[in-house]
Amino acid sequence: MAPEDHNEYIIRTINTPHQFAYESGIRVLEVEPSYAKGVLEVGPNSINPHGNVHGGALATLADTVGGCCACSEGGSCVTANCSMEFLRPASGARIYCEATPKKLGRTLSVIQVVMTNEEQKVVATATYTFFMFQTEGNPSFPPKRP
Repeated sequence: MAPEDHNEYIIRTINTPHQFAYESGIRVLEVEPSYAKGVLEVGPNSINPHGNVHGGALATLADTVGGCCACSEGGSCVTANCSMEFLRPASGARIYCEATPKKLGRTLSVIQVVMTNEEQKVVATATYTFFMFQTEGNPSFPPKRP
């Protein structure tokens, strides 16, 4: 599968009804090599008892977008580890998330995630480690660099 087809496949799969992220209000907006962007549409199921976005909703957003970034050059993954820093209360109708790699590897990929509110203030950051595995038709992840 060509890289652009693979990234369209990622977006289409995540943004499908009955997928956990989709049902949680998350949409993946963009997947490019070494980059992914998504948004949490904040709804009544996203809110904690204090009226802010629940930390679990932010973690789901970070995990989803980070995983898309980890797979943006091929392959598939599952989360192996994560560390989140909640920097300020998250509120508003949307929380945006961008993910870039610290390292894309054959077995482990480490992804840096930044989440911002509609005022572009950083509300949380995270580092996710993903276990990478081969998929049919893609035996060598990541692609060899010149």
